[in-house]
Amino acid sequence: MVSAPEMEGNQNAAGPSKAEIMAVALSHHLNDGELVIMGAYSMIPMLASRMAQLTHAPNLNYIAGGSGAVNPRLEPLVHSSCDVRNLKAECVLPLPTVIDFEGKTEIDLFFAGGLQIDKYGNCNLVGIGEYSAMKLRGPGTVGLPFLARARRFAIYTQGHDPRTFIEKVDFISGPGFFQGENYNEMNIPSNGPALVVTPIAVMDFHEKTHQMRLKSTYPGVTPEQVQEQTGFELLIPSSVPESEMPTDTELEIMQRLDPQGIARNSIR
Repeated sequence: MVSAPEMEGNQNAAGPSKAEIMAVALSHHLNDGELVIMGAYSMIPMLASRMAQLTHAPNLNYIAGGSGAVNPRLEPLVHSSCDVRNLKAECVLPLPTVIDFEGKTEIDLFFAGGLQIDKYGNCNLVGIGEYSAMKLRGPGTVGLPFLARARRFAIYTQGHDPRTFIEKVDFISGPGFFQGENYNEMNIPSNGPALVVTPIAVMDFHEKTHQMRLKSTYPGVTPEQVQEQTGFELLIPSSVPESEMPTDTELEIMQRLDPQGIARNSIR
């Protein structure tokens, strides 16, 4: 059996881990002075938020899921944003207050995910298959309906395959751009999904059609390979750059915040 320090050393010797590249992509998308929120199993977004606070966005504020904790400063980070240890924070909001923030377009960015994600950024956490006979049942809508009230949201997922990235989700738990082109006529407060971060690539969305578009790929991954792992046709520009790699400073911060590599080594 390989110990955690040995595994960490092996991954560092081979370059940044996939989860570290994901955290950097999410962190660079956060702006100083914004208010962001995340769900329960959100260690990668928590890592991204703390890294942003410690680098380019010192005035960023984040709410750690249903705990209501605002800006927990834990080192090391805990495994869930709902962990009671997060309550050691700048302040703790009652759940009704958190819901008020989400429902009144106070949230600048919402971190979201799903069992299924379609080409317009709609997310499904309800389940897979017909409702009366689901092949897989998820946790339900949880807080994803509030995506329609956030100014924008970022989708992240620890897997990238045709079962996750599907032409049309079975249920819409979190609304993305719905059917695409008519989104701007629907008078929805949110600007919709802005970014999709996976273990192999980063995507955004076309400004008019709102279809998912390949933005960058990880080292050693080609656009063709990303398309093969996607269950719908991606928009692929003629030139696709490599995703930004963590700097030495960012790697040091992530190693300090996550010394056991629970988030940083969570994707193989």
